[in-house]
Amino acid sequence: MDDAKLNALGETIVAALPGAAVGHAVAFGQLTVTVNIDRIVEVVRALRHDPRFRFVNITDVTAVDYPGREKRFDVIYHFLSPVLNARLRLRGEADEATQVPSIIDVFPGADWFERETYDLYGVIFVGHPDMRRLLTDYGFDGHPLRKDFPTTGFVEVRYDDQEKRVVYEPVRLNQEFRKFDFLSPWEGADYPLPGDEKKSTDGAKSS
Repeated sequence: MDDAKLNALGETIVAALPGAAVGHAVAFGQLTVTVNIDRIVEVVRALRHDPRFRFVNITDVTAVDYPGREKRFDVIYHFLSPVLNARLRLRGEADEATQVPSIIDVFPGADWFERETYDLYGVIFVGHPDMRRLLTDYGFDGHPLRKDFPTTGFVEVRYDDQEKRVVYEPVRLNQEFRKFDFLSPWEGADYPLPGDEKKSTDGAKSS
């Protein structure tokens, strides 16, 4: 579907769902519709059942984290309409306390997608029958795909041969941080490197 048809489809969706779908954009050959996240169930039900759309296949539910914003998350849904041979992205904003309605009653396949988004970003879906972590371990602290999550994590896991069990310990940096100067290797360092003294000594002997 070309950009003109995608734009027309976006206009039709926004007109069909006043107040629920609040805008649309076409970029890189894909249509994105901005939605009121509180009305996401209404939106996806219409997109699935309205004969003008028939977005009957859910591809993914995920999130994007913008920690500098008041509503830091974009909750993202991807759908496919075999009838229109078109893909659609829905985008709605949420913060850490927003209770996003689960769409599992309309799309049962969203079950693990929503659990994954909760696990990795901390987006809360209400109405989901089993909102547990999916990918991280039991008792995991934090949500690892948030931009402010430390790259080292909070705990490290190892098997203790003496205790014969897996133990969790606070992260320890066993090696001191090295100092990196980020100089280009083609320009060279502006300070003597180990071994450089041999060059100056050899030069003195040869002269």
